[in-house]
Amino acid sequence: MIAIYVQRGALLERIPVEPDVTPPEAPVWIDLVNPTVQEDRTVEQILGIAIPTREEMQEIEVSSRLYVENGGRYMTATLMCQSDTATPKTTPVTFILANHCLCTVRYDSPRPFALIEHKLGRYCGPKVSGDSVLMDLLDAIVDRSADILERVAAEVDQVSRMIFEPEDEGGPPSYNEVLKTLGRKGDLSSKVRECLVSVGRLLSFLANEAEAMKWPKDYKLQLTSMQRDVISLSDHATYLAGKITFLLDALLGIVSIQQNDIIKIFSIAAVIFMPPTLVASIYGMNFKHMPELDWFAGYPIALFIMLCAAIGPILFFKWKKWL
Repeated sequence: MIAIYVQRGALLERIPVEPDVTPPEAPVWIDLVNPTVQEDRTVEQILGIAIPTREEMQEIEVSSRLYVENGGRYMTATLMCQSDTATPKTTPVTFILANHCLCTVRYDSPRPFALIEHKLGRYCGPKVSGDSVLMDLLDAIVDRSADILERVAAEVDQVSRMIFEPEDEGGPPSYNEVLKTLGRKGDLSSKVRECLVSVGRLLSFLANEAEAMKWPKDYKLQLTSMQRDVISLSDHATYLAGKITFLLDALLGIVSIQQNDIIKIFSIAAVIFMPPTLVASIYGMNFKHMPELDWFAGYPIALFIMLCAAIGPILFFKWKKWL
């Protein structure tokens, strides 16, 4: 699908391009979503540049993601998708700047695109261009990453309270659920960090190309600000990853301690009942010459010996502070 955005007064108007329909002139932003071969060729004719394929967008080498070709700046970044669901994922998105027109190629729907489309559909300013749309998109991507990390941090703090202060959370937690939650948050934070690293490389490339594109000073300052934000967010994502690892280790340690306590109880119970069992086994033997069998008080004496044999280990364990 091709969507072309053109300026109409103080806003950007979205015009879907149908097959065999002449596209509008002077586009500011061309958005390709799951494009077909024919749609790629249509945009190539409009801008005079080549559109990368999906396989080319998935390359991980910097030279395959950030380069200049035929006057166009090609920048591919890995962005977050479906971060509010149980199955977050990343997707490559290519930004192409050619003659101050922005072309984006994507095969998913990262949330910043919808936010910027809605924003520019209400007001875009008189000097809107592909360069300014790109800056708005990148700023929205960084803000979105910050929002995701804030949410992850809040949820990790809640899990931390569940582990270390279970009485404040209504009782001991379900360790299976806690492990699954920590695993999901760890996966999400690692995906956000991957996105930030990719966007950081894109911002560095843009900063190097700003002079050649004759960008104004305010764009350069905005790029510098976004680079600082990406660095601080990457550090925060690294901190969250370390905290999640600590909580996983702490949870496994708590589970191990509880299992050891259970095993200790069974071991002590076995030791306590071992002496009475020995006494009962002796007096259960059917030997002919056992003088205690003829005693009038033999049975209560045997019971008393069993009781003492059970109480003795308990007192000994308490004296050793094993209980």
